[in-house]
Amino acid sequence: MFGRRKKNDSVNDGGAAEQVVENEHGDEQNDAEQLDDATPRRVNLPPAPRPDGPWDVSEVPGKPEDGRVDLGGILVPGVEGMELRVEVAGDAIVAATVVLGDSAVQLQAFAAPKKEGIWGEVRDEIAAGITQQGGIIDEVEGPLGWELRAQVPVPLPDGQTGAQLVRFVGVDGPRWFLRGVISGQAAVRPEAGSVLEQIFRDTVVVRGEGPMAPRDPIVLKLPNDAQMVPDGVQTTGDAEGSRFGGDMGQLERGPEITEVR
Repeated sequence: MFGRRKKNDSVNDGGAAEQVVENEHGDEQNDAEQLDDATPRRVNLPPAPRPDGPWDVSEVPGKPEDGRVDLGGILVPGVEGMELRVEVAGDAIVAATVVLGDSAVQLQAFAAPKKEGIWGEVRDEIAAGITQQGGIIDEVEGPLGWELRAQVPVPLPDGQTGAQLVRFVGVDGPRWFLRGVISGQAAVRPEAGSVLEQIFRDTVVVRGEGPMAPRDPIVLKLPNDAQMVPDGVQTTGDAEGSRFGGDMGQLERGPEITEVR
């Protein structure tokens, strides 16, 4: 039913969008200047190769929508037993959450610069936002490349503050960036997230040719034959500190597409 990273200087390493380089000058001056020249700095790099996806619509042979739910800006692969919930900001659908058993992955696509990846920069923004809220961040290289594994503070029914375990994954594509937020058992036990990781890899992004400002969300739409379960509309908001940080409230129940795959 669908209802801080350890810095690495390899362009091809796990979809990283940055590397560490050294400033080089022809003349050696005093020791202070040499130390300054050797100080690492970050530079934006072109999107890394994506041999296993996610895919741009131009990269998928045949009909990209075959076996996938067409949400306009993204095509989400169908998996038996899954539930698909769409989430809105104002009047626009901006994210989709795939729920499978006791785990979920939220998918959201954004416009990106033509020749630069933004995932490295976005990770820093997410990490800063969560740590400012009192959360804990661990940046590791996972099955989908570099990711953030976070303990995010959340209010409990008794008024106390608990922690929700969440994985933030992301991949840069041609003029787009796809972010995933993995929660539930797949975040508590990452080894249990293989199916959700494959859903993320098999997602197709339809960026469109129209002009978009970098980081603007790619708006989604409901399938033509979708039937909405009357559970109300879940409104989302930007997380404090980063528009890419996701809102933990987004993982609550939203409109569902009741289509069996």
